Amino acid sequence: MTTSTALLLADLVGVAVFAASGASAAVAKRLDLFGVVFVGFVAALGGGIFRDLVIDEVPPLAFADWRYATAAAVTAAAVFWLHPQLARLRTTVLVLDAAGLALFTVTGTLKALDAGVPAVGACLIGMLSGIGGGLGRDLLTGEIPVVLRREIYAVAALAGAVLVAVLHGLGQGGALPLTAAALLVFGLRLVALRRRWTVPVAPMRPPRTRDPGPGPRW
Repeated sequence: MTTSTALLLADLVGVAVFAASGASAAVAKRLDLFGVVFVGFVAALGGGIFRDLVIDEVPPLAFADWRYATAAAVTAAAVFWLHPQLARLRTTVLVLDAAGLALFTVTGTLKALDAGVPAVGACLIGMLSGIGGGLGRDLLTGEIPVVLRREIYAVAALAGAVLVAVLHGLGQGGALPLTAAALLVFGLRLVALRRRWTVPVAPMRPPRTRDPGPGPRW
């Protein structure tokens, strides 16, 4: 198996995992078959479409290569019919979701750097490549996006994107350094899930009430 074939298969696995995640959320919201497939498509390919549009690669790969759209649609339709059985595989889906996040973050950052985007911008594009589909999924299903809440998700993607940019700047763009960056995202996401790490949120304090004192009350 060639390297390009292995990367294509890994990419399609990531697409399928994110499509399953989006379709599961849509099924929980009682959407019809078209709605489930559409949400699955957005969850799987939304980040990549954003990346390609930003770096001016048109048409986006999701539209230029039929295999991506097909993988997303078939997976989402399968979840629509098989969701009772798939509900038992939640742990497996979370692991694969972490792998997809790692893959899309690394490839998105690298594509942005190769397109001439400065390092800071490339890191943001890489992060959004990884989390963009989840943002679209949650917005379509009427939820506050998971990446904007307490979970270590976008932070893991950003850490991996920064490592890719640093390695690229040092001339270390080979398979081994990029694999290390992907493992950083993957490991950080899984450890955060295991240990229940969260991002701090602002504490909610009860509003102060003024003491009217001993004077007359009207």
